[in-house]
Amino acid sequence: MVECYTDHSISGASMMRPGIQSLMQDAGARRFDLVLAESLDRISRDQEDIAGVYKRLTFSDIEMRTLSEGRISELHIGLKGTMGALYLRDLADKTRRGLSGRVHKGKSGGGKAFGYDVVRNDDERGERAINEAEAEVVRRICREYAAGHSPKKIAHTLNKEGVPGPQGKQWGPSTIYGNRRRGTGIINNELYVGRLIWNRQRFLKDPDTGKRVARLNPEDEWIIKDVPELRIVDDELWQSVKARQKKLDEHESKFWQKQRPRHLFSYLLKCGCCGGGFSKISSSRLGCSTARNKGTCDNRMTIPREDLEEAVLNALKQHLMDPDLCRVFCDEYTRHMNELRMQHNAALEGYRAELAKLKREKEQLVQAIKDGVPGHAVKDDFERNYDRQKELELLLDTTHEAPTLIHPRMAERYHREVRNLISSLNDGDHRTEAADILRSLIDKIVLTPHEKEERLMIDVHGDLAGILQIATETDKPLKDSDSSIQQVKMVAGAGFEPATFGL
Repeated sequence: MVECYTDHSISGASMMRPGIQSLMQDAGARRFDLVLAESLDRISRDQEDIAGVYKRLTFSDIEMRTLSEGRISELHIGLKGTMGALYLRDLADKTRRGLSGRVHKGKSGGGKAFGYDVVRNDDERGERAINEAEAEVVRRICREYAAGHSPKKIAHTLNKEGVPGPQGKQWGPSTIYGNRRRGTGIINNELYVGRLIWNRQRFLKDPDTGKRVARLNPEDEWIIKDVPELRIVDDELWQSVKARQKKLDEHESKFWQKQRPRHLFSYLLKCGCCGGGFSKISSSRLGCSTARNKGTCDNRMTIPREDLEEAVLNALKQHLMDPDLCRVFCDEYTRHMNELRMQHNAALEGYRAELAKLKREKEQLVQAIKDGVPGHAVKDDFERNYDRQKELELLLDTTHEAPTLIHPRMAERYHREVRNLISSLNDGDHRTEAADILRSLIDKIVLTPHEKEERLMIDVHGDLAGILQIATETDKPLKDSDSSIQQVKMVAGAGFEPATFGL
């Protein structure tokens, strides 16, 4: 006995289980030569997954046996895999039918919304009762939202006061505003006004990740039941919430359709402590959004927006343009690209040489016929020569010589383009275009408090392929088919070194 692999209380419909993943990892290392299970559906109930497990175990010369089926073969994989999939489908249908019957009686169809407690009842499940403490929080959120407070401010206040959120977690703005179409979020849950809606959405398993993905169902499939005993919010307050929500939706839908980044690095800034965004907290200063909205991040330091932009632009001019390091990189890249170009062009020269040889052979065949050789004796050679010539002519017409993609003085060209780009940011006629180009070179900007000093460290993460595009002086982006360039993410450091720089 090498190991016992178990996945307690985890569905066999997914391979995202620690036990089965450990088993497959050890199988790849060939720690054992036999896998023993109660039955095949203990390994997986998914047809694709069980076939994949069997295929990999067979490749590693590992036998699979179960107490129910004995030695597992391809026949078991096909039949038992299908039976397992049908079992899951049948189980899902029965579960859904049972839940729908419960909802028609005004009971819960699963889950527990904030503001309610589960009532244990041996006769029938699905009973809920109002939790008065949580219900008051719900009413408070609705009152403050109707009064004009933003979900961010409400969440920040609740977290500051230590009010526990759903499942004991912290409050976030999305917990309050949620999604109107899906009925999620405190201000969208109609159960608070005594209206139970079930089957609003269904969940499908992503075959690649194994995670469940929500899909909205048609409204005619929803089950709606009035449950006045579970009402928490009165009609007047609820309508006030809906009126403000509708008014904001009308304005914001038009606003966001035309919205452009207001500042040079909008939406690119990240907090180095929590990973959240860095946004405006006043007219001129930037700070951690999580610290501001939720109050759960300790990064309270701020930075003037103009200082941040100036520091990053200076970094692009100085740190990214170290002549020696940039020259080494450009020389190596140019050498590599020229090797690819020569290989490509060498193939073309081979095509031309072969075509010239075929033409000479054709002339020889014609001369042989003139000399008295019967035509049927050289017919096959003629056809083969003709077909190959046509094939080579087509290749030569559709394949062009690869040009030198990297200018020999690419480093100097890049330096000049970066300087011109930054200068264009002060030109009203070209500011928008220059800002878009500069933003395309930057993946994100991370701001982290200095360990000893009262200032923020700035790490700029850039897009190497975008930098090369400017340096090559082309009119369109380089594609993989042009020069085998792949998108390479790097942290902009001294020259092109993969290291961060502190500003």
